[in-house]
Amino acid sequence: MNSDELRPVYQSLFLLMAIVVIGVLGYYFIENYPLLDAFFMTIITVTTVGFQEVHPLSAAGKIFTSVLIVFSFGTFAYSATTLAKYIISGVFRNYYKYKKVKKEIDKLENHVIIVGYGRNGYQAVIELLNHKIPVVVIENRESKIKEIQQNADLLYIADDPSSDEVLIGAGLLRAKALISVLPTDEENLFVVLTSHEINPKLSIISRAINFNTIKKLKIAGATNVLMPDKISGQQMAKMIAQPEIIEFIDHLMLGKSDGIILEEISCPDIPNTTNSTIRFYNTLCVGKLNFIGLKQKNGKYLINPSESVVIEKGDLLFALGTYPEIQSLKKNLLLYF
Repeated sequence: MNSDELRPVYQSLFLLMAIVVIGVLGYYFIENYPLLDAFFMTIITVTTVGFQEVHPLSAAGKIFTSVLIVFSFGTFAYSATTLAKYIISGVFRNYYKYKKVKKEIDKLENHVIIVGYGRNGYQAVIELLNHKIPVVVIENRESKIKEIQQNADLLYIADDPSSDEVLIGAGLLRAKALISVLPTDEENLFVVLTSHEINPKLSIISRAINFNTIKKLKIAGATNVLMPDKISGQQMAKMIAQPEIIEFIDHLMLGKSDGIILEEISCPDIPNTTNSTIRFYNTLCVGKLNFIGLKQKNGKYLINPSESVVIEKGDLLFALGTYPEIQSLKKNLLLYF
């Protein structure tokens, strides 16, 4: 929510203040009332409570009071109606909730920004939250915003995701990744281009509907581009050809943080020493991880690498274990190296 939505409230309050100021000044100069008496006379006149005048009014004072009543009655009624409308509709409540959410977003680092809360966006949010990765959603469709608000713990911004200001407000400069899953390729292309321009180091995943858009999205700055329809078709075919293997892989990939999960371990600052072996890595975590794969910096994959394999700077490990085991390894790697 922005200040434009509260403009009617500001206008009504300004009108009320203006009426009060005009009334006080009128009684002060026309009737020579002390300021306190002038203020009291203005209040009982504007609110039409029917109290007797503080002091007998002169002819000029009666005319001024009559004019003040006519104008203040309409102003007071408008202001009261406007305030009641905003209170009943929950606008004030949502406004202060938004302010609270904004403060929480400003504290985040290494989070993921989800642009769009359709089917793909919803699934991405669930998966990331299951792995305890902080998420900020950007959505401006009213129906989707209502869905988001059903989850009291989900951080979101209800605004235009193509705006530089909105993306920066979502913590784009501090985020580690952005996922754009808007309904059209044009919208996703614009978000990818804008995000990459603001933060060139950001990892950007985008949805694509048409094959022709994939290349454009990558040129715009997308790290990876996925076509949900294509993936779904391939998944269905593989479930027929290799149903148990696909089910097993899905179980690992979509596992929750309280079970066994498959995780990638990126350690770009590892020094090239003989101590940096897979055997040594297992001494840095609680329990024992299964390192089922290694992607070397030259792009070559090693499947089920032995414990004597030396990890070099820029390599990527694929580890199988519990969430606490994997987190302990990541934490200790940072402390050790």
